[in-house]
Amino acid sequence: MPTAMMKGRVLIAEDEASLRNLIEMGLAANQYEVIATANGREALDVFMAERDNIDVVILDIMMPELDGFSTLEEIRKVSEVPVVMLTALGTSDDVVKGFQMGADDFVVKPFTFREVIARLDAIRRRRQWLKQPAPQPRQYHSGSLFLDVENHLVYVDGRDCHVTPIEFNLLRYFMSHPGQVIGKKELLREVWGYKFEGSTNLIEVGVRRLREKVEKDPSQPTLIRTMRGVGYKFHSLPPSEAA
Repeated sequence: MPTAMMKGRVLIAEDEASLRNLIEMGLAANQYEVIATANGREALDVFMAERDNIDVVILDIMMPELDGFSTLEEIRKVSEVPVVMLTALGTSDDVVKGFQMGADDFVVKPFTFREVIARLDAIRRRRQWLKQPAPQPRQYHSGSLFLDVENHLVYVDGRDCHVTPIEFNLLRYFMSHPGQVIGKKELLREVWGYKFEGSTNLIEVGVRRLREKVEKDPSQPTLIRTMRGVGYKFHSLPPSEAA
């Protein structure tokens, strides 16, 4: 009987042994290879030694030795590997802080294992989409905002603007669909790679963080406009105008 093809290699950092074992067994049953660690320091040591062979990292926020946020901060110094944070708090502040530091997603405890698998599968689809040759332009301009797809760079007023991988994907999607109303379901599907519609504030937090980086006045956005009850619309400006 042929062996199922592995979907990828996942590094887990979770200090609660029973939950760590449950996640490990569940991922293995869904064709993921797993490296399980009990704290952030152990996870970071493994990652630094194996980073070229790790596809996704799952970090609990509250851990001894090195918490999830500190572990994420160290990982982001050397890699853009997708990182999913596990949190028992689920507060907006946690999510905002995590995205600001470069997290790709959050799973709030208690969670169903189907949700974890759905989010990991979504990350896989998103990465596969980014690897595909796109017929779209490789550069986008709007006012003083410039996005370089090939080199994964964003400039605002001629200055390098640091964005996380998910913020880059979100901005690219907006800029490649100027003037179109884009619903939240579409963003979840096309940017985050989700096939399901759930109660999540990923979109609101992601858009808010992106506005803080590319808008002159995030409270009065001129580029990424909210269409109440519908979604968002990206207003493109001629390159000679100020954003």
